[in-house]
Amino acid sequence: MHQPANRLATYEDLLDLPEHLIGEILNGTLVTQPRPAPRHSRAASAIGGGLMNPFDHGRGGPGGWWILDEPELHLGSNVLVPDLAGWRRERLPVFPDEAYFTLAPDWVCEVLSPGTARTDRVVKMPIYAAEGVAWLWLVDPDQRTLEVFRLHEGHWVMEHAWQEAEEVTAPPFAELTFSLADLWVPAA
Repeated sequence: MHQPANRLATYEDLLDLPEHLIGEILNGTLVTQPRPAPRHSRAASAIGGGLMNPFDHGRGGPGGWWILDEPELHLGSNVLVPDLAGWRRERLPVFPDEAYFTLAPDWVCEVLSPGTARTDRVVKMPIYAAEGVAWLWLVDPDQRTLEVFRLHEGHWVMEHAWQEAEEVTAPPFAELTFSLADLWVPAA
């Protein structure tokens, strides 16, 4: 869903959305989508769950991160809601009280779906780059892939891609190795 082209979207437009829709303001345009499908939710939950103890809590890993599901990011005039995001605690030493973040994350993970893949790649990736997000993961549950991008001089460089059930050791969380198969819903 997009608002009429004759005006820029406002935060009020987001607040007026029905609860079953996720809304973002991307380059002045209100973009909505339904809640994620089960395969999408499974992949995002598996990633967040795998990162939480070693990186957020520091149990069995280095700690030093805030890892969140679907945080609301207010980056310039854009309002984005990535599937997952993480901040190094050295950059965000105090967790904010507001319902949103104005400091760009150090890492973002977008789980692609047929309805969001184009927006995630063509619209959101350049916004994340412009805001200085250092790492971006794109997960595709349908293709069973993980692509890891590093920001270099304002442009995304693909560091590595994995597929199916490969073992993953991916920056910025290279201290952890996991099977990509853990993200996918098993075949029936």
